[in-house]
Amino acid sequence: MKIVFMGTPKFAIPSLQKILESKHQVMAVVSAPDKERGRGRQITFSPVKEFALKNKIEVYNPVSLNDPDFILQLKGLQPDLFVVVAFRILPKGVFTIPFKGSFNLHGSLLPKYRGAAPIQWALINGDKQTGVTTFFLEDKIDTGNIILQEKLPIDDEDDFGSLHNKMMILGSEAVLNTIDLIDSGNYSLTKQNDSLASPAPKITKEICEINWNKNSLEIHNLVRGLSPYPGAFFIHNGKNYKVFRTRMVESDQWSMVSGQLNIKSNATDNSQPSTNKIYQTKKEIFIQTKSGVLQILELQPEDRKRMTTEEFLRGYSLIN
Repeated sequence: MKIVFMGTPKFAIPSLQKILESKHQVMAVVSAPDKERGRGRQITFSPVKEFALKNKIEVYNPVSLNDPDFILQLKGLQPDLFVVVAFRILPKGVFTIPFKGSFNLHGSLLPKYRGAAPIQWALINGDKQTGVTTFFLEDKIDTGNIILQEKLPIDDEDDFGSLHNKMMILGSEAVLNTIDLIDSGNYSLTKQNDSLASPAPKITKEICEINWNKNSLEIHNLVRGLSPYPGAFFIHNGKNYKVFRTRMVESDQWSMVSGQLNIKSNATDNSQPSTNKIYQTKKEIFIQTKSGVLQILELQPEDRKRMTTEEFLRGYSLIN
């Protein structure tokens, strides 16, 4: 089939690679507009555009997807199918161009986690399973009929970075399988049940800030869902600290742990439990939560690099 591929970040590259290695033909790639970066205002390309140019594929990067000239260019390619992976919202005048339609790869088991950040929210909510979905585009975002789904377990040690990479590979396989199904015509569609839909909104700074009044598991999962980017954070003595890795220490374990350690604390009365108390040894940091204590394993102080807690405590401290 003649395919136009649409994508921008690194997540989309394995899917494009799979199509290039298949019997299908990539007519062109559509990606985000070029950007100026740095003091020299050098022009930089999206990861997908860079990959496409290295593979001698024509690339379009329109500012507006409704640009009449861009739409005429797409129609002139006479594509059979548009494949969309981590790209912008397509207007109806674009996604209805191909003879066999346009499908999108989504990083969840739809209708769960419709929205911009499905991988992050699966981790933040403590899910044990996720997956990828391919579906035909319709007017409303992430609501189209499902073509194929592949499930993926979420390991306890997974964070956004590791789960993103697993889903990137699983997604590329789902994309090629979906193309082959559409090419053969031997597939059936599943309508999404809107009553089971849940949102996966864009991650904002407000979401990233740690609330120590929540329980340890909630905070631990927030850290996982935002590591390594953009990073959960807390503010202490006017300074911002990002947290990338934690370990839960429940209340019954803490009494045993604290009795064995030479601990300093910022609390004046250690006999009364309260959130946001900080306990510190020469190599470890613990912070009180609603349900217990959370050990900080990796963090990044403001204007410094990411480091282990032991590295941090060689030159810094959270306790005055």
